[in-house]
Amino acid sequence: MERIIFGDNQFFAVNHISDEKSRAQSIKFKDDSAIIKTLDIAIASGINTFMCTTHDRIANICDIIRKDPKKYQDFKIYPCMPYAHKYANAVTDLGIAGTLKQYVPGNFVSSLLKGGMAYISKDFISIMELMIDAEMKMFKGINTPVIFLQNVITDLLLGLGMTEFLIGFAKHVKEKYNAEPGFITMNLPKLLDVLEKGGIKNPIICASINKVNFRMSGGKEAYEKILSEGRCRVIAMQVLGGGAIPAGEALEYVSNLPNVESILFGASSKQNIENTVETINYHDQQQKRVVL
Repeated sequence: MERIIFGDNQFFAVNHISDEKSRAQSIKFKDDSAIIKTLDIAIASGINTFMCTTHDRIANICDIIRKDPKKYQDFKIYPCMPYAHKYANAVTDLGIAGTLKQYVPGNFVSSLLKGGMAYISKDFISIMELMIDAEMKMFKGINTPVIFLQNVITDLLLGLGMTEFLIGFAKHVKEKYNAEPGFITMNLPKLLDVLEKGGIKNPIICASINKVNFRMSGGKEAYEKILSEGRCRVIAMQVLGGGAIPAGEALEYVSNLPNVESILFGASSKQNIENTVETINYHDQQQKRVVL
């Protein structure tokens, strides 16, 4: 994985600092061209990996990328699924059966309507695989070396003790897409233990890593201990602690932690993108000099 990964929160009005900024971002990125322009700025700054949800508009971005293979030949996307709001909105508009018809491929829906809950209970894992395949359709022809399970599902499954689905997700991603499975979580210590017990060694985990303990279930000390042990490949997200930490201070902290393989961030301006990349690169160079 690359050291720096670009995220998509800003494109879909997700801002942990203020509603006003969310509204401004919503207006700024109402057209797909604005998203592509920002991705091009990130690429020019040396970032070639985009980590994004399976929001419907991402399908449009994938279409644009596919049409210019030379320009985006080194560009990678890490899909994160499911995009929960998409399904929640669909259930409101279409109902449960209508949502399944729209998003799940194959003959599953007709079998479900005939068999009801007995059919669902029969094979949850197969249903999950169908949902993954439906989400991945928009990325056909795109380089997707890592596919993530969103934290809303990862942590729900952890809480319910349904860990066989986490293992099933990993198996399907490897076998069907020749990709590595990734997991987003707000509880790194618990997830890592579960994955290791399930036979997944050195997993890719994206988790909140910051110096103010923001969304770090289990506590910062437990996270730092895991990082010192090097038991997993960690992508640090929410490094600004929801806006509680100045950018320079936040990036210095996370850049100097051991075994943080990648740092995920989102930004909407050329200046913020370039400043973030320069700051991370600076601290990485400083660390190399200390080692030497």
